[in-house]
Amino acid sequence: MIVATAGHIDHGKTRLVGALTGIDTDRLPEEKARGISIDLGFAYWTSAQGALIGFVDVPGHERFVRNMLAGVCGIDFAMLIVAADDGVMPQTIEHVQILDLLGIRRGVAVMTKVDRVDAGRREEVRAQIAQLVATTTLRDIDTIEASAVTGEGVDRLKAALSAAAGTTQNRGMSGQHFRFAVDRAFSIEGSGTVVTGTVFSGECEVGARLRVSPGGEAVRVRALRLHRSEIEAVHAGQRCAMNLTGVAVADVARGDWIVAEALHHPTQRVDAQIVLLPSASGALTPHTQVHLHLGAGESLARIVPIDVKALAPGARALVQIVVEKPIVALHGDRFILRDSAASRTLGGGTVLDPFAAGTRRHKSKRVASLAALAAASTHDALAALLQDPSGVDLDHFEVMFNLVPDAAKSLYGALDTSVLGSAPRTGIPRARHASLTGDLEARLRDFHAREPAAPGMAVKALRSAVAPELAMPAFEAFLHDVAATKRIVVKGGMARLPEHDVAANPADRALWERLLPLLLAAGAAAPRAQELARDAGVDERSVRDLLFRRRAGGIVYRVGTDRFCLRTTLAALAATAQSLARTSPNGTFTAADFRDAIGVGRMLAIEILECLDGVGVTLRVGDARRLHRDPAPLLGASLPFARRRDQ
Repeated sequence: MIVATAGHIDHGKTRLVGALTGIDTDRLPEEKARGISIDLGFAYWTSAQGALIGFVDVPGHERFVRNMLAGVCGIDFAMLIVAADDGVMPQTIEHVQILDLLGIRRGVAVMTKVDRVDAGRREEVRAQIAQLVATTTLRDIDTIEASAVTGEGVDRLKAALSAAAGTTQNRGMSGQHFRFAVDRAFSIEGSGTVVTGTVFSGECEVGARLRVSPGGEAVRVRALRLHRSEIEAVHAGQRCAMNLTGVAVADVARGDWIVAEALHHPTQRVDAQIVLLPSASGALTPHTQVHLHLGAGESLARIVPIDVKALAPGARALVQIVVEKPIVALHGDRFILRDSAASRTLGGGTVLDPFAAGTRRHKSKRVASLAALAAASTHDALAALLQDPSGVDLDHFEVMFNLVPDAAKSLYGALDTSVLGSAPRTGIPRARHASLTGDLEARLRDFHAREPAAPGMAVKALRSAVAPELAMPAFEAFLHDVAATKRIVVKGGMARLPEHDVAANPADRALWERLLPLLLAAGAAAPRAQELARDAGVDERSVRDLLFRRRAGGIVYRVGTDRFCLRTTLAALAATAQSLARTSPNGTFTAADFRDAIGVGRMLAIEILECLDGVGVTLRVGDARRLHRDPAPLLGASLPFARRRDQ
């Protein structure tokens, strides 16, 4: 568990940490000389139950709030310090405001220097603390009275910290890339560059290859240290030191991140939801300059309101934050805003889209998108974003939410998402994919009827008619998906239905009109070419020639060596195989099961199954078969085949 102190200068934060851990966190000569904390200090304590608790001791002087902000990023628990003699002071208030804006909910208030006051004063200060936190995320914390001089309350505080450590949830979420916030960088002779900080997400092992971001330097992890021990791996929620090779100490500093390659995406525009403190003086306008504190870093930035013209004190709004230099941010990151002079805290918020476009484009659509991103979970956010007809940029989404490929794939499966293309990738609901496929075929059918001499419909015109909201790369990927099922043909920037043959002669069309009813009537009993020629009263050679040409277009499939069936018929037979597999206890079925379901002879049933094997729908396992792929994307959606009544 990581604990940060908070509170006014000279209220005993450092001395209390010393009483708990035996470590003086003031390490700088200036801190020793002046008797105040200037920069962050660090200490560890192992509880009686074996929990390792890391303390980040922050400075309490108003001039060093920027250092305090670097120390409270990524903490689990706050230890609010209020001296009994002084009571609540200005920096006590600002530190509590900061903890509230960062969403810190777990903590304890410690009334220090109680050896200097009487019982009446203790009650007064206890009431001040209760009033201070009453409307914040820390409203449920307890207050413990303590003295680092006499030792009063120290054991009780240790017990409270130990209990809190026992209920701290592991932040090592699976499915996320490694991300580490640097709060200190230095060099050790013989070792090289060392950074300390907090692991925000993922895991890292010795030997891992990572990036310093936003700088981009490639590094390798030479060693990891937790407290006084060399370790092989670290995970989210831990503070540690990393010995890095490949980067000079001058090229990494507080505010940088050490990240997995996939997360190295610096940004200068961030869309966020913010809230201003009621005490903020004046409204924030598009020209207002602020200091943005995110992670352990600080940047100058401009606030551009999205859904309002200006932000009044106490207001909550959607804004775009434009920073002067690249930063690293992901969805859900908390941040603090301070005024241009860095003298007052103005408010804070949460990153919604770390890779935002300009705010003037499609404002209403952008507001709806940000509302979706404000959802409680990644699942809910994607579900809401998928309602946008233009689809979801999945490359953008995976980085924004820090998803490893397996986690992303699982999420897309849970939400029945179709992935279009490879670079870039666009996500749309699978139901919309099916609907667009139907619209596409209908549009092409209508086009062929109106312009039978045209070789096909231009892809650009087809997009305008069927899915104008989809970007052209996504629409072309969609066409490729449909073409892979042989439901359309795309060639030379044109799309057509497979049966449309501009070079076909009247005799071909007349012959197909005689064969099609015979194929439909035959159903699962896929007829031979000789039988079709006989029943149609035509030359067998002409029948074979036309069937093989229609087979090349995906309209007809060959079963065995000399039988043929329509694609729609094979889709129904595939749906029957899918139904048998789903209802089987072990997911397999035999040729006899399939034969009985479709009402044909055993040899023909086997030939149909071999055809389905070739298409990729089924897979033979010994004497049985199982479903290999969903047949709908390959052959088209269909109901299972109904057994013929005359069998």
